[in-house]
Amino acid sequence: MNTQLLISTMNMDDLSLLERMNVQCDALVGNQTKFNRIDEKKWKDYNIKVLNFSEKGVGLNRNNTLMRADADICIFADDDMRYCDGYKTMVENYFIKYPKADVLIFNLLEKDVKRPVIKKVHRVHFWNFLRYGTARVAVRNQSIQREGIYFNQTFGGGTGHCHGEDNLFLADCLKKRLVIYAIPEYIAQLEENRESTWDNGDTFKYLSDQGMLYHVLTKKYWRLLCLQDAIRHSRDYKMSWIKAYRIMIKGKTEGN
Repeated sequence: MNTQLLISTMNMDDLSLLERMNVQCDALVGNQTKFNRIDEKKWKDYNIKVLNFSEKGVGLNRNNTLMRADADICIFADDDMRYCDGYKTMVENYFIKYPKADVLIFNLLEKDVKRPVIKKVHRVHFWNFLRYGTARVAVRNQSIQREGIYFNQTFGGGTGHCHGEDNLFLADCLKKRLVIYAIPEYIAQLEENRESTWDNGDTFKYLSDQGMLYHVLTKKYWRLLCLQDAIRHSRDYKMSWIKAYRIMIKGKTEGN
């Protein structure tokens, strides 16, 4: 069994990022920059391929690495993470332990904990997948390639809709009946807690995009998802749940 780290970054001009991230396996680096070139390099004992492309969009960046991945196991990574020692062996061992698993989701260490912490091994289904982001996910490459699952390139940073590409990816995995487990092990330390969209003052944009995201996830239940989101997170949005709900509904309608 072999493993590749699929790293998404921007404007990387040397391999020092790999040291900062504590990379301990082969890696494909999606580097969105000002020129187009593919570099193959040896770093320590690992094979590194850097995909330099003059383009934008985190979904597109992840797809560039995913479509070129040739390892058994792929781990999605952001450039603000530092991986725990031995992460490669740990991930591979869990895929061996759960041979039916196509996707595994791990914990991230954070100074200010904002993401849900996995406390016990459990299956991930349609009713609990929205809490997890891509940068804690590992996949069996063969399963993803067999089902033709890629990231939606109209959602996420660098696109018209500021977030949601990771939710859509996991939703596609579930729709294709892939088996997903959440694992209570820490894979990496998050070095930089990036602001959410409502933290940086653009709550209206976040909610509008959220309405569009829910509609793409499910045409039948998207209004219900908007409603539960508005009620559960009204304190985060610093507005009444009714106002938040209306913005989501309007965002989807105006997005058509």
